[in-house]
Amino acid sequence: MNTLGTRLLAKKSIRNIWNQSVKLQSTQTQLKPNRKNEQKSQVVNSNSFVHNIFRGILDTTQVLPYPNNLNEDERETLNLLLPMAERVLAEKNDALANDALEYIPDHTLDALKDVGGFGLQIPEEYGGAGLNSTQYGLLTEVIGANDLGLGVFLTGHQGIGFKGILVVGNEEQKRKYLPELASGEKMAAFALTEPASGSDASSISTRAELSADGKFWIMNGSKIWITGGGLADVFTVFAKTPVKDEKSGTTKDKITAFIVERNFGGVSNGPPEKKMGIKCSNTAEVYFDNTHIPVENVLGGVGNGFMVAMQILNNGRFGMGTSLSGTMRSVITKAAEHVTSRAQFGSKLETYGTIQEKLARMSMY
Repeated sequence: MNTLGTRLLAKKSIRNIWNQSVKLQSTQTQLKPNRKNEQKSQVVNSNSFVHNIFRGILDTTQVLPYPNNLNEDERETLNLLLPMAERVLAEKNDALANDALEYIPDHTLDALKDVGGFGLQIPEEYGGAGLNSTQYGLLTEVIGANDLGLGVFLTGHQGIGFKGILVVGNEEQKRKYLPELASGEKMAAFALTEPASGSDASSISTRAELSADGKFWIMNGSKIWITGGGLADVFTVFAKTPVKDEKSGTTKDKITAFIVERNFGGVSNGPPEKKMGIKCSNTAEVYFDNTHIPVENVLGGVGNGFMVAMQILNNGRFGMGTSLSGTMRSVITKAAEHVTSRAQFGSKLETYGTIQEKLARMSMY
């Protein structure tokens, strides 16, 4: 194409682009809304993770608060307790020996009692350490990293064993039981599961009937897979009780929670269960044969047992999760130490993509 033809084509292209631009501006002018009467949108400042993602902002305040929600005093207390717990566990506890023995030796338990390990969340006024949930969680991470069996043992005692007394107990019950439980002088256990009742707590068959003089509840029944069942002195036990409906006048069975002492009589247990793991944590069946329980040992009110059970489990189960977090951290650390020190085919294991992926997935989960 000659020079003249090229110039004509260029002029034509420019003219077309100009015309399209004019048309587009005209159309936008016609479609442009009148914003005079519209309220100006206000930018709302929020810590919401999802809200800020849409604004292109990564705000993790509500996503990752743990473990950064301690004040200065709480952090100082924790900084004193964590090294102490690590030292005691390293010097006084042998996880492999515990697993072989299938129990925890007295010298380990005595060392834990001396540092207040049996009443971490019991308020100081009742002889405990008075830790909040974050402090408790970080300490149980240390225990889980050292010996998960020991972690289950301690969680069964304070995570759910006496948790009901702590959460819904009245002042008289707290003053009577918590000091001895905090010191480790007495052990506690949570007794809900039965041969025919697991997740469906409402299907339990253990019963308690009020005595003729109205002073005792008489309990009969059995519980299975009770953590600390062969060692506990105090049990939080759930049983069906007859409850009269004030409106209709009819009597229905409802679950009631009781504080039951072994020395009330009629309380016995089976041999420790043979387990595949966490062997040092005692697990046993518990039996109640005409056990007389004083009426003042009802926990949370007659007929309110299901609610009490859910409160205990909701408050106490997270301790098992934090213990397992400690276990996982320990396993990842050991795996990392192994792959950085062992060589195969002339290279360290850490240089192989498959190994790197496995470590990455372990860290993610």
